[in-house]
Amino acid sequence: MRKRAFDVAVGGATLLLLLPALAVIAALVRIRLGAPILFTQSRPGLGGKPFTIYKFRTMSDAKDADGTLLPDADRLTGLGRLLRAASLDEIPELFNVVKGDMSLVGPRPLLMRYLPYYSPRERLRHAVRPGITGWAQIHGRNQAPWDARLAMDVWYVEHWSLSLDVRILGRTIWQVITRAGVAVNSAEIEPDLARERETARGARRVQ
Repeated sequence: MRKRAFDVAVGGATLLLLLPALAVIAALVRIRLGAPILFTQSRPGLGGKPFTIYKFRTMSDAKDADGTLLPDADRLTGLGRLLRAASLDEIPELFNVVKGDMSLVGPRPLLMRYLPYYSPRERLRHAVRPGITGWAQIHGRNQAPWDARLAMDVWYVEHWSLSLDVRILGRTIWQVITRAGVAVNSAEIEPDLARERETARGARRVQ
């Protein structure tokens, strides 16, 4: 309950403080990229139950001659790169925090299709609400190997305290200011978890 109260108080106050920035960014996205302004996607939340995450849209809808969307790297716009580099695209997630879908701090909500690939221990990451930032995010972010990253998520769940959340938020603010470890296009450095683990399973079967 203390964690939820902290999220509502700090998340709500931050959202109100950033409303002018939200309005400006929303206008820029609408002018440069058109509608919709927000990127929405189903992600696993508390207990693995899906919720809709909100982010500012950073990519265009550019398609090839066959009508297929171009790769993410080709659709990421200049404005999108700027928003991602400054982590401004994630500000709408504060609405998720106030709604109760997310927490300010917790394991990042990954893709729904990754759910079957977690080990029983790694599934503990869903014992708490997912966060805008987390223990793994201040220790390598997308650059950390999946096994290490998921292990850090579990460590956070098992060692949670309000003071730990405050420490993580402080480190996150510093990383955002210095842009330390920020990957503008995470697909360029982050392997696909499902593919990685399917490959590992195939290798074990061959042995």
